[in-house]
Amino acid sequence: MSTERVYIVDDEITISKLLEMWVGQRWGYTTKVFENGTSFLNQLSELPDLVLLDLMLPDINGVDILKEIKQRSPGLPVIVLSAQGSVDVAVTTLKLGAADYFSKPIDFPRLEVAIKNALKLASLSLEVENLRESVGTRLHFDNIVSQSGEMQEVFKLINKVKQIDIGVLLLGESGTGKELVARAIHFNSNRKDGPFIVVNCASIPHDLLESELFGHERGAFTGAIQRRIGKFEQAIGGTIFLDEIGELDLSLQAKLLRVIQEKQFDRVGGSELIKTDARLICATHRNLWEEVKQKNFREDLYYRISSFPVILPPLRQRKSDILLLADHFLKKNIEELGKPKIRFSHKALDLLYNYPWPGNIRELENVIQRGMVLTEGQVFSEKELPISIQSHGYAEADAKEHSVSFEGQATITPLEKLKENAIRHALKISDGNIAEAAKKLKIGRATLYRLAEKYKIKI
Repeated sequence: MSTERVYIVDDEITISKLLEMWVGQRWGYTTKVFENGTSFLNQLSELPDLVLLDLMLPDINGVDILKEIKQRSPGLPVIVLSAQGSVDVAVTTLKLGAADYFSKPIDFPRLEVAIKNALKLASLSLEVENLRESVGTRLHFDNIVSQSGEMQEVFKLINKVKQIDIGVLLLGESGTGKELVARAIHFNSNRKDGPFIVVNCASIPHDLLESELFGHERGAFTGAIQRRIGKFEQAIGGTIFLDEIGELDLSLQAKLLRVIQEKQFDRVGGSELIKTDARLICATHRNLWEEVKQKNFREDLYYRISSFPVILPPLRQRKSDILLLADHFLKKNIEELGKPKIRFSHKALDLLYNYPWPGNIRELENVIQRGMVLTEGQVFSEKELPISIQSHGYAEADAKEHSVSFEGQATITPLEKLKENAIRHALKISDGNIAEAAKKLKIGRATLYRLAEKYKIKI
């Protein structure tokens, strides 16, 4: 028997007994039946997990009960049941916040799915609220939003090293927040009143990077019409953060090693030695040890910068942060765009939570920002999400629907269905472009046409 409680409010004894049999005995939920609205509302101080509500009750109109439920507990999912079967009634109840609407006689297989989905989405919404309330009670650093156990371990590490001038190497995929962590280390250290200088080694042309880092003297090269102060000189007394350090060429790696060892450098075209005490924090999405083995990165420099490595987990491995971050970016954009209060729909939360986020936090922030621009009402719905996120959700649902289960084994999707899903997904994200879809699938166009015909996919 499930611990999730479903309250059934229906005055028709035949219907209520039937619902109790399906919902309680067959599907395993804990049920309680109410024959009128008054007895139900009197028990509402003890909230269930879901309500099945008949609209035609002898004492109180079901629509009024629905309004009362939403006033007392906005997040409580309510599935409306009605013998009227009217489109207008269905629209009215859904606008008032009903999770779903069923006309009688009830389609029980569809009702089972609706109950599962409503409970799941309600759980996600509750998780957002719980995370929002509790995030401040855990170890955290300003501007880093996280509640996950994985990131709490990262916080513990950087908390230990923040006051020690030791080389920190931040490792992780692009978009995982390495710069934010570097800022957290700096602004929680005894250097917080000094400068924090950021250099993205991947975004600056190699022939200009040496000048960017160390500065140059007037006349050092064509176009050097005046002296330039480099980033290492600007960072004296503070911290310099070298992002994507794996992009440095070997000659610059040698000069950087000298700076770390001797705490001094000279500008390009100059002979004056400039002393620096800047703290160095580095980051990369590359496997630097593999780069060392491939002779693309100096081994001595690797050991110098990696005294204290910190690995930042990708967003897909810290799922408890997804909804918290989405809510953070939503509020941030409400303020920046000057929009009224906006909330996520249950479906949008579900899609955001289950998407793998290959671009990590940066991708999530961009998705929320784009969606906020598109949102016209007070609800950020699934329609405001990119087609890639929507189609991922549909593909997951379709795979579950067509999967088969073997006793003692994980759920397995039939191979033919996987092929069909892959083709549909490729066509969807390619907007029907055959050549692009075939390229993504790594098959020829003729093969794509043949398989589409086999699976009865219109292209």
